[in-house]
This record gives sequence, structure tokens and C-alpha cells, in this order.
Amino acid sequence: MDLNNTALLLIGFQNDYYSSDGILNSVIEASAKASNTVRNTIQLIQHLAETPILIISAPIFFTKNYEELVDPVGILKTVKDVGAFQEKTKGSQTIEELHPFQERILEVPGKRGLNAFVNTNLDEILQKRNIRHLVLAGAVTSICIDSTGRSAYEKGYYVSVLSDCISARTVFEQEFYIENVFPLYANTLTSEELLEQLTPMAAT
Repeated sequence: MDLNNTALLLIGFQNDYYSSDGILNSVIEASAKASNTVRNTIQLIQHLAETPILIISAPIFFTKNYEELVDPVGILKTVKDVGAFQEKTKGSQTIEELHPFQERILEVPGKRGLNAFVNTNLDEILQKRNIRHLVLAGAVTSICIDSTGRSAYEKGYYVSVLSDCISARTVFEQEFYIENVFPLYANTLTSEELLEQLTPMAAT
């Protein structure tokens, strides 16, 4: 795996999910703690910060009245009902742990749903940077991670999902997707295994 044509995509690392007082923290709390999602992701970025790898975040934001959502169902209806991810609120902001890497992470705006390619210029950015391998981390495993991963695969990218850097609604769901769903279109590996595969790798 070549650092020069690989990108790490961070999805949903926002306070409403990962902060203890986040509106939707309870949705992923058990899984996030079980896999140490934030800690493992931060450690990974620390190793990658001085390398050529492209690091991207795709946060989700909505206006105060959620005018972007027309008759939402499922998770997006829940987001609207509980008032999560409203722009310019603490809940929509990037988690504090990622702040030291703010200048190193390219933020791609526009995500309003499950798939990070929809309503964003993510694909254009990846194409311009000659990215062929997309590595996914974040939340929620069965929703945004799966939706984005499938889309990336269909667009011709080689997809990897970091099993210790994603969070699901339950630990069971996490294990089920890692063992039974992601292998259908992606490579599943840990953050440590990713570092072992990336070349050339900066001295650690």
C-alpha cells in the first residue's frame, strides 16, 4: 500500500457522537469504548502526520431548521428529532482530540446524509490527488462507513476499513459488519496492520 496514493477518510468525529455530552453519544458509546475508536485513530494520525498520506474529514452539518432534510427517515429523522449536528453548535464541531492535527486534515464540506461522496467534491479531490486506496474510520459502522465504503468500491477505489477505528450502534453490530459485510467489498484490518502495510513509512 503506497502512502502517495492512499487517503484516510475520517467520518463523524464530531462532539455529538464522541463527546460524553454529545446528543448521540449513547448510540455509539459502547462500541466506541470497546474498540477504543478515538484513541486508536489519534495514534494512527500521529504516525501518519509527517507522511505524504492524504487525511480527509467529512463532517455532517445541518442548518438550524434542517431545511436540507425533506421527509427524513431512519437515522436522519433521529438526527433531526433530537437536534444533532446543527452547524455552529458544539455538537457539530470536530472532537477536541483532533484539534492538534487541524492543519494536516483536509475538511470536505457538504455531507448531509449517509454517503460522504454525495453532495461533496470528495471524488474530485481523490481523483486530482491520484488516490486509489481509501481507508475509512469513524461512525457509524453500519450506516455512513458502510454507505461510503460501498460507493467508493463502486467508483473503483480499493477500500479498507479500520476495525479498531470505527464505531457501531452495538458491539454485536460492529463485529457482524467487520466479519460478514465489509469483506464483501473491502479489506478489514487494524490501524497497526495498516501502518505495517503502508510504504514508504516514516520512522516512528
